[in-house]
Amino acid sequence: MGLPNYDKFPEVKVQGFDDAACQGWASVARRLREAVGESGRRVLVIDSYHGVDLAQIKGWLTESFGALHLIEVEQARLPEPQIFAMLERFITEDRVFGVLAPHKLSEFFDPAKLAALQAEVAAVQEGLIVVLGGGASLVCQGDVRVYADLARWEIQQRLRRKEIGNWGVDNLDEDILRRYKRAFFIEWRVFDRHKLAQLPAIDFLLDTNDKANPAMVEGEALRGALHQAAHQPLRLVPFFDPGVWGGQWMKEVCDLDPEQANYAWCFDCVPEENSLYLRFGSVRVEIPSQNLVLREPRALLGEQVHARFGAEFPIRFDFLDTMGGQHLSLQVHPLTEYIQQEFGMHYTQDESYYLLDAAPDACVYLGTRTGIDPDEMLGDLAAAERGDKPFDDQRFVNSFPAKKHDHFLIPAGTVHCSGSGAMVLEISATPYIFTFKLWDWGRVGLDGIPRPIHLEHGRQVIQWDRDTDWVEKNLVNRIEPLEEGAGWREERTGLHEREFIETRRHWFSVPVEHHTLGTVQVLNLVEGREATVESPDQAFEPFVVHYAETFIIPASVGRYRIRPSGESEGQTIATIKAYVRG
Repeated sequence: MGLPNYDKFPEVKVQGFDDAACQGWASVARRLREAVGESGRRVLVIDSYHGVDLAQIKGWLTESFGALHLIEVEQARLPEPQIFAMLERFITEDRVFGVLAPHKLSEFFDPAKLAALQAEVAAVQEGLIVVLGGGASLVCQGDVRVYADLARWEIQQRLRRKEIGNWGVDNLDEDILRRYKRAFFIEWRVFDRHKLAQLPAIDFLLDTNDKANPAMVEGEALRGALHQAAHQPLRLVPFFDPGVWGGQWMKEVCDLDPEQANYAWCFDCVPEENSLYLRFGSVRVEIPSQNLVLREPRALLGEQVHARFGAEFPIRFDFLDTMGGQHLSLQVHPLTEYIQQEFGMHYTQDESYYLLDAAPDACVYLGTRTGIDPDEMLGDLAAAERGDKPFDDQRFVNSFPAKKHDHFLIPAGTVHCSGSGAMVLEISATPYIFTFKLWDWGRVGLDGIPRPIHLEHGRQVIQWDRDTDWVEKNLVNRIEPLEEGAGWREERTGLHEREFIETRRHWFSVPVEHHTLGTVQVLNLVEGREATVESPDQAFEPFVVHYAETFIIPASVGRYRIRPSGESEGQTIATIKAYVRG
């Protein structure tokens, strides 16, 4: 296979704003002093996402700006019991699942206390006034506006390290699944709504992912960068995580730390979770890639996808590595009506497994066996959950041999999991958290705690008619030749008619023409060392991708071409493409 060439740190090289960003606390202070001036009454507003280290920023402000009048907006936040009363029905008692919250950030503040802070700002007639914290712009707009941002993956790391709890809650010692749940269902929704309103008008964005070495970029340059990114091919910053079932394949192919026990997951294209690196001259700024979705939904997604999903990216590509590892949990995803009624999500996690690689004995568990008694299977699953006996998977669930380039389709409601010895490119709809585990092979998680089983949820959504015959006919390698020419051929590989995602595979040794047809497309180079994505009319710079890398083609791109390049020039390579059906 050769040396690893997977790029773990892809960047968008921003044109026209080389001097718009700076790096390091001293440089950030210098740029802000220039912006706010040295005399007279000046108001600096630093709004922030949850998880940003406000204590550090407060100390830095005092050291860098000397005399100032500091107002911390979160002193106007409602007390914890009152916040909990607002959110209790959305938090739920479950360790994993909550309900998507509809709240706005302003609802978490005492109006009288906010008014008092506004009066305090107005009363200061001279010098520098700084309003700091999540929701600072609710107090005033200020003369200079900064938004301190933080990527979702870094927030998760700070939650795991117990550096932060949830917003407005003293819960550092609470179960990590419960803290993550509260962030997913409530905080991130609330803070994204608030941030979306700030992005058009901020003067600077402060990247606080690296506490020791932050970066800051001018608001105009940030907005220009997001506009550029929404009109060219791009990759998100992947992240890798171990798991109890994790394997060894990604270590070699993605050039990861060989000292780690395993890597289970890679989120390679999940904008709600991944970061986006923006390169401004010598400075790299990291932002949540969700900022791109929020700011440029029409150009990125296309009119029809935006109309259907709003500012949400509906397609997810990720890796599941069980090569040298273990089976995933046996699981099922909710039907659309169930996810709407129970969790407030308007579409469900239909998905598929595309096999990037497979050991000789690899398999995929998919659907229930023809003729089984559902009550008997549910009873055995309940007995397994109690620890009475292991679940007899061979008796109740189909197991299909899996080899490289197979594609297994998994519409919601289908019992499934990847067996050991598989390297899965999971192509799915985006609401990834909604997995109902039915059986976890008697394991505990990496934290030593049994992983949650959701048999009661599963009972409500398992589709028992997806038996052996139906699955073989409808879900296993439904590969349909479409078109071909000299040096290329196109195949339809899925997904099932119940799923809104279409997938197409291209095999080619010559340049292949594509068109977005007004909808966002997500691709992965599933065969070959390297390919180059080009614009026939030079609308964007040539974009190089490597084996197993996922890349996004925004709807606005229109016509584009992919050709084998580098070590793959003249060879037959392959991409798989996913997009929302019209």
